[in-house]
Amino acid sequence: MSISIVYDSGYGHTKKQAEATAEGVRSVAGAEVRLVAVADAPVDWEALAASDAIIFGSPTYNGTISARFKQFMEDSTRTAWLPQAWRNKIAAGFTNSGSMHGDKLNSLVTLTLFAAQHGMVWVGLDLFPGKADDELNRVGGWLGAMAYSKDESPELSPNKADLDTARHLGKRVAELTQQFVAGRA
Repeated sequence: MSISIVYDSGYGHTKKQAEATAEGVRSVAGAEVRLVAVADAPVDWEALAASDAIIFGSPTYNGTISARFKQFMEDSTRTAWLPQAWRNKIAAGFTNSGSMHGDKLNSLVTLTLFAAQHGMVWVGLDLFPGKADDELNRVGGWLGAMAYSKDESPELSPNKADLDTARHLGKRVAELTQQFVAGRA
């Protein structure tokens, strides 16, 4: 079972979230994960088409996804959308911003719509919102994993709870992908 995590990270915070998501994927037996940073173009479109699931991640800038991630989305039109290369694949997403709210929901909606246009099956977060800074899903997302990174280095932020939430999402996607792939066999 192959899962790709396609992400952008301007300052390193969202990269940490992508890496934590990958750890969650790896915690499921038989799951292989590939991290794809859109800034490291070119994108291996064939590898994405061969993936059983794709998890999308972008920082939230000015209330939406990053320009580089938007470019990735536009570049996917001829290579993945027209041939429906990602149709019926599992999809999920995560985002990070420099404020507790930061309009992260809009970024997750953008990622969800992108996946829907590709005919993908979206997996949300199955965690009730945490009540404290050290609890999973402390930012309160249902559509995907959200993280809050203070204006500090990626070594300090996002916090452990946000990274554990990303790990949880990665594990959830791998478990559901495993069920989905087994059902297709």
